[in-house]
Amino acid sequence: MSRIGRVPIAVPSGVKVDVAAGNVVTVKGPMGTLTRTFPESMTIEQENGTLSVSRPDDSKTHRSLHGLSRTLLANMVQGVSAGFTKRLEIQGVGYRVAKVGENLVFQVGFSHPVQVNPPSGISFNVETPVRLSVSGIDKQLVGQVAANIRFIRKPEPYKGKGIRYSGEVVRMKAGKAGKVGGKKK
Repeated sequence: MSRIGRVPIAVPSGVKVDVAAGNVVTVKGPMGTLTRTFPESMTIEQENGTLSVSRPDDSKTHRSLHGLSRTLLANMVQGVSAGFTKRLEIQGVGYRVAKVGENLVFQVGFSHPVQVNPPSGISFNVETPVRLSVSGIDKQLVGQVAANIRFIRKPEPYKGKGIRYSGEVVRMKAGKAGKVGGKKK
């Protein structure tokens, strides 16, 4: 049995879960609504304020889908109740970000500013000119938008300049060692 798949999911108060035919699950909460279709082979049951996911047999496919389905369902419940946030930091001389309306404008060493528009369900927050956060109720979408922002200027390994996740450790490389031993004869 999957260790992750067999853990029940606690449904907080204020969150409503509907399991329709075809394993279409709709989760409504104070932050919004999420809908996802789960594999037909997985059985999703709701009882006494908890959700549980079970599988029909121990085949390799069903074992892998069991833990995945449970995790996706738990992320939906957490997303509509608390939401998800990814924090990013900018390092480099003159590198900064500003919020213009709902969009972000980055100055990260290019000849032009780079503008990022938020997809629906995502909000940006600029804490300082070098710190920002991406928030939303869909964990996958929050992570993808944060990865796209980081891709604008990934941290380079020599000086560490660029956009990185908060707390990310960038492995630094040594620079040129220079000539050793003087002139050749």
